[in-house]
Amino acid sequence: MKKEFVVVGLGRFGGSIVRELIRLGADVLAIDAEAERVDEFAKIATQAVIADTTDEEVIISLGLRNFEHVIIAIGENIQASILTTLILKDLGVQQITVKAQNDYHARVLHKIGADHVVHPERDMGIRIANNMMSSNVLDYLELSDEHSIMEIRANDRIAGYSLLDLDIRAKYGINIVGLKRGESIIISPAADDKILLGDILLVIGADVDINRFVKKMMS
Repeated sequence: MKKEFVVVGLGRFGGSIVRELIRLGADVLAIDAEAERVDEFAKIATQAVIADTTDEEVIISLGLRNFEHVIIAIGENIQASILTTLILKDLGVQQITVKAQNDYHARVLHKIGADHVVHPERDMGIRIANNMMSSNVLDYLELSDEHSIMEIRANDRIAGYSLLDLDIRAKYGINIVGLKRGESIIISPAADDKILLGDILLVIGADVDINRFVKKMMS
């Protein structure tokens, strides 16, 4: 059975979600208040509808409470985002993911019951900043306000050494949970596994500790 999603708001963020979900084989009901955006996705989404999701009767008529997961990707209209979330929670939708415009918006969304709150602009800014700080930092994923996972390419300062030799956990308080080597991935590498030049380390830990490691060993 295909997974079914609703995406409310067909701007750049919401539109990219619709396209990717369709590419992955899901059924997607795409909703926006603007006809022009809906027309654009009429041939992309499983179904595209012009609707005001701040109206409870409209949401009920569209059957949104029957969907397992609704993504609210409404752009600048914070009030519409909050009202839509409230209505969907009251109707018992199982999973609601909402795009937050700022930290205040995110706090409100958490308080009214949003299951997942995402900050695409902030997260991308953090990712770009980390990449610019070191050419060896390839990607960054925030786990919480203070902890992250980072992909770091091994340079000649650590290549040729084993994890035991480097003793990264003791020195920096971070963990290497995986190594990407070409097309293969080593999960939970052993202490005697040697790092090769160009390996990609999957590092998890507190931001302050990861940054200390990058500054000391990757710069």
